[in-house]
Amino acid sequence: MKYKINEIKKYAEDKLQECIDYDDDYLEKDITEIHNEIFNTDYYIIGTYEAKQWMGSYAFDIIGYIKDYEMNNFGEIYTELSDPEKVVNMYVYIIGEEVLEEVLEEVLEEKNKQNKKTKKQGVNK
Repeated sequence: MKYKINEIKKYAEDKLQECIDYDDDYLEKDITEIHNEIFNTDYYIIGTYEAKQWMGSYAFDIIGYIKDYEMNNFGEIYTELSDPEKVVNMYVYIIGEEVLEEVLEEVLEEKNKQNKKTKKQGVNK
């Protein structure tokens, strides 16, 4: 499912950049730890109304996606599927797993480009 994947990817990029700005060694952490910090220590959506609006007509598709994920990974359903806020946040958590590796690669590429540019400028002085 790709519902709002670009929005979630942008969220991951922004949160990752905040973490890097705060801690220069942040990228040394394991990807599962980074995923947990970005997608499991704060809510993506707060409030039932906001969650319902965010899901729109995709609510049942999102619920089905979560059910499949949890059955495949845990053998049972843990998310309270009657709570729109919990549904949205779990969906974002799952999609976060899918996009985080790509986001990390992009950030590392950009960081390497900046390092090369900085080294090159240092040589030219």
